[in-house]
Amino acid sequence: MKHIWYTLCGLALCVLIQGCAFSRGTLGDDIKSELIATIQKGSTTKSEVVNLLGAPDRLVQLNGRDVFQYYRYDAKAGSLLLIILNFTRLSIKSDDLFIILNRDGIVEDVISSKRTNDLRFQFWPFD
Repeated sequence: MKHIWYTLCGLALCVLIQGCAFSRGTLGDDIKSELIATIQKGSTTKSEVVNLLGAPDRLVQLNGRDVFQYYRYDAKAGSLLLIILNFTRLSIKSDDLFIILNRDGIVEDVISSKRTNDLRFQFWPFD
């Protein structure tokens, strides 16, 4: 009888110490769509872009043009913590903004994507 009692207590303890964990992290500032909309191809200058959005996260020179990159990364992780086996799923998405400036410092093109809005917590492999 004592053996059964110890076995049941051990099983109950195993069930009680299991759990879940959630974590979230971001890198970079939010890129506001209303600010992007104010940038006009052919007329907005380099200094106006910097005044509007701040210094770029990355600056690349490409064929005599400056390319300003602004980014924001969002990461979410969900973990299922079992005694012997743990499952974790990390999901990362980014918002990116590329502003291409011609040799005269005038905006030539604006390329943006916003993908962090639909990022959700997920448990791997339980999708």
